[in-house]
Amino acid sequence: MSVTRQEIDAICAALPGTRLAEPPKELLSWKVGPKMFACFGDFEDTGGVSVKCRDVETAAMLIDAGAAERAPYFHRSWVRLPYAATDAEDARHRLTQSYDIVRASLKKAERDALPPREAA
Repeated sequence: MSVTRQEIDAICAALPGTRLAEPPKELLSWKVGPKMFACFGDFEDTGGVSVKCRDVETAAMLIDAGAAERAPYFHRSWVRLPYAATDAEDARHRLTQSYDIVRASLKKAERDALPPREAA
């Protein structure tokens, strides 16, 4: 029951309009448009990925259920998914949710410039 960094990258790369942002200019993360939806850390992969949740309550529920950890340095609506405690299907769900939340928050012109998002 563990997901790998390679699986995380494959899930993120398959989402339309994403790119891997890398140091030294940016945090090691996946972005849609100019915004991050999955973050590994400053310069190295730290054994997990941080993702955005719909709200603080959802993040708290995931943390309380043991499905995620608090994401250090992020708003309380973000959680960290440790690779060792997250299976690939849950990672896919959380990454896709984070992507959809962040994509929806982009300015209309930024959203319109992205390839269409197919329904899951």
